[in-house]
Amino acid sequence: MGEIKPLAIPEVITFGCRLNTYESEVMRGHATAAGMNNAIIINSCAVTNEAERQARQAVRKARRDHPEAKIIVTGCAAQTNPDQFAKMPEVDQILGNLEKLEPHSFGLEQSERVQVNDIMSAKETAGHLIEGFDGRARAFLQIQNGCDHRCTFCIIPYGRGNSRSVPLGAIVEQARALTQNGYKEFVLTGVDITAYGEDLPGRPTLGQMCRRLLNAVPQIERLRLSSLDPVEVDDDLWRLIESEPRLMPHLHISLQAGDDMVLKRMKRRHLRKDVYDFVEKARKLRPEVVFGADIIAGFPTESDEMAENSVRLIEECNIVYLHVFPYSARPGTPAAKMPQVPGDIRKTRAAALRQVGELNLSRFLETLVGTKQSILVENETTGRTLHYAPVNLDFPANGGDIVDVRITDTDGRKLFAGHLE
Repeated sequence: MGEIKPLAIPEVITFGCRLNTYESEVMRGHATAAGMNNAIIINSCAVTNEAERQARQAVRKARRDHPEAKIIVTGCAAQTNPDQFAKMPEVDQILGNLEKLEPHSFGLEQSERVQVNDIMSAKETAGHLIEGFDGRARAFLQIQNGCDHRCTFCIIPYGRGNSRSVPLGAIVEQARALTQNGYKEFVLTGVDITAYGEDLPGRPTLGQMCRRLLNAVPQIERLRLSSLDPVEVDDDLWRLIESEPRLMPHLHISLQAGDDMVLKRMKRRHLRKDVYDFVEKARKLRPEVVFGADIIAGFPTESDEMAENSVRLIEECNIVYLHVFPYSARPGTPAAKMPQVPGDIRKTRAAALRQVGELNLSRFLETLVGTKQSILVENETTGRTLHYAPVNLDFPANGGDIVDVRITDTDGRKLFAGHLE
């Protein structure tokens, strides 16, 4: 076996959401500035038991591959359940979601192995200037953190704290810096982005912030939104959906279920009809818009009829990008105490939902064959359309560039494209 060389730069392993991706770059910058070359930072997710298992697995693999490295675990799983990582001899340090963004958490030999404070004490979200995203063609802009709602299945507010917004000036400053470094497409990230501005002076809405951002940084060529609550879209955002070509025609819905009783037991803010109304209004304002959604299969007390309501909603609303999660009981949440659906039934219902989503995606991709599309190149031969459809290119291009192509074929999961003739 060859000699294991120390890591030349800090390595960051990221699980979970786009907000974690953004925060990983903040930590990479702090660790690099502190000279922590032989370090591995694992930025965990707590949304499911499987996500936590993957983080623990990554810790063990990191120690096997780099026995001399300093291993730091942070993120939502570290915030909500630090003890599970404290029991692991492979872990050198555990940082909470507040501590991981502080420069002084890195570099010095810390006296405390576990540094996880009360996330509910956080009152604001500090702006962090980063120069880019390692290996990524699009940039993520953090606009918000935390959540004031308490859905019965969700542990994330206890990992992220209450909702707090990033002031527009800091968002604009970060966007300008990233456009100067060549980024053309931006994704606005947060835990509950439709809550943006409620804690800021003047209470600016998400739509108002987007409009001001696009006006202030004309170099932004594409703007995407992460998950939206369908009943919290403000009038300014609807106007942008209708009239702003730089806002991409791809909206992702925080759906979770398509049955009213399940939605009520989840303590969601919308009902089934609200989703139909949201989709109908968006299509009326922007006919080419496509939708994605997150949905939970096998939520406690869900009957066959309730599950079928979710399937029917996905079919009738024609949601093409579906993220399906078999329900995962999170300790400390109200849903964990409700009557549970057997695991095999959860898996079966998840498979039924995925099948409908795959069929919707395949039909949508077929409509694009033969059309001209504008592609953001993600690496040499892959990219995404305005609608976020995945594309394989038959020619090499530079990651981060936007190129016009002709769609030549599809295999039902992705598109194939060549030069415009």
